[in-house]
Amino acid sequence: MGAQALGRLLGCWLPLTFACVLVLGRGPHGQQTEQEQEATPGDPKVEGTKQPLSPQDHTERAEEEHEKYGPHQAEEPPAPKCFRCCDPTPPVYPPVLVPQINVTILKGEKGDRGDRGLQGKFGKTGSAGARGHIGPKGQKGSVGTPGDRCKNHYAAFSVGRKKPLHSNDYYQTVVFDTEFVNLYGHFNMFTGKFYCYVPGIYFFSLNVHTWNQKETYLHIMRNGQEAVILYAQVSDRSIMQSQSLMLDLQEQDEVWVRLFKGERENAIFSDEFDTYITFSGYLVKHAAEP
Repeated sequence: MGAQALGRLLGCWLPLTFACVLVLGRGPHGQQTEQEQEATPGDPKVEGTKQPLSPQDHTERAEEEHEKYGPHQAEEPPAPKCFRCCDPTPPVYPPVLVPQINVTILKGEKGDRGDRGLQGKFGKTGSAGARGHIGPKGQKGSVGTPGDRCKNHYAAFSVGRKKPLHSNDYYQTVVFDTEFVNLYGHFNMFTGKFYCYVPGIYFFSLNVHTWNQKETYLHIMRNGQEAVILYAQVSDRSIMQSQSLMLDLQEQDEVWVRLFKGERENAIFSDEFDTYITFSGYLVKHAAEP
């Protein structure tokens, strides 16, 4: 029950109790007064034996009581009248002060923080909002690192040589000085070798010009092994010779042209004005293709 309801209940109960006590205590007080007056010492009528009062004495006694307890006497207020809560016109009672408790005095110190509770259930997903405005264009990013060349499904090269070459006491790798096509740089111009970065089937072609009165003896090499030979006997006239083949290469395989060592006079012809020696190759089918 709140403080306001409690105050109203006390305000109704206390006056009713006080009024009932006054009404109930009126009778005995009046009887005691009459007895005291009847037993007052010095009264001639009550000295000795108790005498019955005459009608005149009764009249005088009533007048004295009327004068003593009449309405003009202000010593004793009239008894309050008792009312019930259900009466149509309830009496107006003075407000009863209800003691107020200062809650701030009873407030204790702040306690420690408790443990975190369990996570509640996720709410329903709301509807998608409106599309926002287009933001400003960002700055241009930096250049990325080059990709792995072995993942390219294309490979091709075509190189040439403008200088003649004569055999010595050892095998010589034919190095080329003219680059026609070198896709992704798979052919190394310094070593004169083609390096396979894309496995698959390749086609290779070698073209040379023979030298008069000299033998022509070359090999197309694969990983240190002779794959095919290009050969021309000694002749009084020079002619063009060619050799071609297809190889199934794996990653990191090497293909190049080698001039045979000088057991006999062996040479290929070229000059600085025209290109007589060429070596070409390209990927026909990637190994991953069905």
